[in-house]
Parts: sequence; structure tokens; C-alpha cells
Amino acid sequence: MLDTWKKTKTIKEKPRMLRIEDKVLYHVLLSIAFISASFVIWIAIFISIRGMMPFLTDNGGLGRVALWQFLTDTVWLRGQTFVSTAYGAGFLVLNTLYVVFLSLLISFPVGVFTALFIAKIAPRKLAYIMRTAVEMMASIPSIVYGLVGAGVIVPMIYSSARVFGTHSSGGNSTLAVVIVLAFMSIPTMTAVSEVSIRSVDKNLEQASLALGASNIQTQFKVVLIAAKSGIFAGAILAVGRALGEATAVSLVAGNSRSGPNFGLFDITSTITSTMLQGLKETSGIDYDIRFSLGVLLMIVIVVTNIVLNVVKRKVGKLNGE
Repeated sequence: MLDTWKKTKTIKEKPRMLRIEDKVLYHVLLSIAFISASFVIWIAIFISIRGMMPFLTDNGGLGRVALWQFLTDTVWLRGQTFVSTAYGAGFLVLNTLYVVFLSLLISFPVGVFTALFIAKIAPRKLAYIMRTAVEMMASIPSIVYGLVGAGVIVPMIYSSARVFGTHSSGGNSTLAVVIVLAFMSIPTMTAVSEVSIRSVDKNLEQASLALGASNIQTQFKVVLIAAKSGIFAGAILAVGRALGEATAVSLVAGNSRSGPNFGLFDITSTITSTMLQGLKETSGIDYDIRFSLGVLLMIVIVVTNIVLNVVKRKVGKLNGE
């Protein structure tokens, strides 16, 4: 009788101990998540406060920066003089969106088709080698991409421009930026897309093949459509990396002071490359205004992600999701 009572007590105590462990683990994970999120929030608040100072203070007697002019002007620094009315970033937004869009036109199809080949078509050993190569490309620092762009891509563009009889500033150009950003985005696009493609239910493929569709038709019309959610997620991550890149872009862009610049062989500049140029300063309006560009960049990233997510949902509805 005593043994039975002890066993019953032990059985009752186990669920209670498990509930305590679950609560402890829940609060530990919640604390970790809160700390991680707080870093993002703290950075956003810090940049926002510093970024608004040029528009709210007299900047050491130079006067306030005009917000509307800053958002719409087509010249970054007028007269090479650090005054409150000298700065305009409207063309930087257009340049940034333009080069990111062109880079996505390259990285999206290349990344998706590479992921499809690795996940569904390539032999196992070749798929392993290519997957490893993609992972290594994703881990390469951005400065290395910039150096390759400056040492390889820029001279190639300069030679191509001469062949076509077009002027190019030593090869530094919009096209160089687009190619570098595309190379940097392809690994992210490929890795995320491959995971999504490999997650497609095998029954869908077998049903398509059973209905008489060829393997190519199945891969393109069934697998890719079923994996489109993950593919769009990869596109969003690729765009995010391209929007936030500074070092590699600065090495190949030419860093123009006015715009917008839509010619492929013309020099250009983006929000991030312009931010990087002024970080050598330690104080003053030319330093503080870089934080304003940081706020502008955060807004552009948020708006771009919202637009891409809206497109993603609409594509899902068109396909019956």
C-alpha cells in the first residue's frame, strides 16, 4: 500500500515539475528574444534622434536643414560648403532603388534557377559541391566583393564602354554597382530558394508526373509555384542586403554628387555610399547629416519590404492560396 502511494505521488509530481521547467524555459527564451529585439529598437531610436538633430537645431549657427529640400533636392552638397541649405538626398533614394531593382533582375532568375538545379536536377555529389560553394559565397565579406568589382568588373566595363564608343569614368558606373550587388545577392537568393524548393511535397510532383507532365514542366509549373512563398522571402532578403550595402558600392560607384543617374555607364551614388563618405568627420553638420541619411535608409527599407510583401500576397491569391 505504501509503495502504491509513493508511485502515485511521484506520478503527480512529474507533471508539476514539467510545468515549472516549461515556465522557466519560457521566461528564459522570452528574455533572450526581448534582449535581441531591444538592440534593434535601441539602434533605430539612436539613429532617429541623431538623424533629426540637423532639422531641429541651428547646427552651430549654420541654421536648420530644410526637410523638404533635403528629401527632394538633386544635389548633395552645393558649392562644397557645409551650410544648412547645402544638402539634398532625393536623387540618392532614386539611385538606390534603381540599382537595387536592376540587381534583382539579375539575382532573382539566376538564384532561383540555381536553387532549382541544386535541389531537383543535379546529381547528389554535384549538388553538395554547389551548395557548399553557395554557402561560401554568402560568407564572403562585402569588402572582398568590392575589391573584385574594382579590380575586375570596373576595368571590364571601361573596356566595354570604349568598344561601344561610350564615355565611362574609368569603369566606375551604375552597371558596376548593379553587377556587384547581383553577385552579393545571388547566394542569399539561392540558399533560401533551395530550402523552399526542397520543402515542396513530393506528392505534388508525383501527381504531376502521373498526369503526363514532363519533368521540366513539373519543376517549372508545379514545384516553383508551390515554393513561391519561400522564393519571395529570398527576394526580400536579397533586396535588404543590396539596400544596406555600402563598402562594395563605394568602391565601384564613382560617388556622384548630383543626380539621379540612370545611365548604365554613368557614375552614381547611393544612400549608403554617401553615408560612408562622411564618416571620416568627427563632428559638425557634415557628420550629423549622415545619421539623417540613416533614417532615410531605414524608411526606404521598411517601405520596400512592405511593397514586396504586398506583391507576395497578391501573387499567392492569384494562384489560389
